[in-house]
Amino acid sequence: MSEGELTGTKKAALLLVSLKGEVSAKILAELDDELVEHVTREIASTDSVEPSIRSDVIEEFYNLALAAQYRDKGGMNYARALIQKALSPEKASRILGIIEGEIYSHPFAFLSRTEGENLLTFIQDEHPQTIALIVAHLPSLKASQILGGLSEAKQVEVISRVAKMDHTNPEVIKEVEEGLELRLSGMMSQTLQKVGGVENVAEMLNLSDRTTEKGILENLETEDPELVEQIRRLMFVFEDIMLVDDKGIQSVLKEIENDELSLGLKTASQELKDKIFRNMSERASQLIKEYMEYMGPVRIADVEAAQQKVVDVVRRLEDAGEIIISGRGGDKEMIV
Repeated sequence: MSEGELTGTKKAALLLVSLKGEVSAKILAELDDELVEHVTREIASTDSVEPSIRSDVIEEFYNLALAAQYRDKGGMNYARALIQKALSPEKASRILGIIEGEIYSHPFAFLSRTEGENLLTFIQDEHPQTIALIVAHLPSLKASQILGGLSEAKQVEVISRVAKMDHTNPEVIKEVEEGLELRLSGMMSQTLQKVGGVENVAEMLNLSDRTTEKGILENLETEDPELVEQIRRLMFVFEDIMLVDDKGIQSVLKEIENDELSLGLKTASQELKDKIFRNMSERASQLIKEYMEYMGPVRIADVEAAQQKVVDVVRRLEDAGEIIISGRGGDKEMIV
């Protein structure tokens, strides 16, 4: 079997057995479980390989890494020119096909590798709809950085457009990409891609600093209070109470009735229950446990309503600055 006839999984297996054990282990640790299973199965079934084939696989991996580096530095046209100059037409075509496929399976991938500050400078003067399309495709952390650098008026407009975005034709995405990055080329899949939505906005704002989050939601609320309510309910859910420290939990418990808490904990994880009970007196926690035990069947809607009341208390206390929720983008506001 020649190197060109090998599957991608087989090539990955050959590459890993050619590397030092500790290096291969680090690579495997970065792969998802399903891919690890396929690759390790290939490794287990690999007995001996012709040196020439192993050499070709390593060379292809090197060329792919080089092409990706060229693409990140100067765009796809720059990578294409260098690779076509360095390799035979057949090898260059295969390498570029893989790299281009990676780009078009992840719209705006070239922007996700750009520093947040530079990216903001690059797109902040674009039309809000264009910015909305871009941030909807970016990783949430990078998207939150972009939002934080926009003017208040543009923040509201962009967030509103992202939240109401549903399916975008790949041709539209392609046109925007080409307008921002003329070096992109090739065709994208014709299937519709789902981007944006309220969930996307909630995730972005969860990672934003509190000032940016509050400013966006307060301004957006004057235009679309229902949308703001949807966003807020997705930004912090009952299980996220795990992110509140013990002192904060104790503050929350002071404002929650025992029957509401018992009902809310009915479907909670054991980890969350343990955290709640740790922050109550032994007598109080025993009462809650007994109430839950003898409660009997309850409607899921009633449980969710009780959980929402607890979440509302958490959000109110956080807004008042009385508790801190870890991982909510507020780390830089704290002084230790």
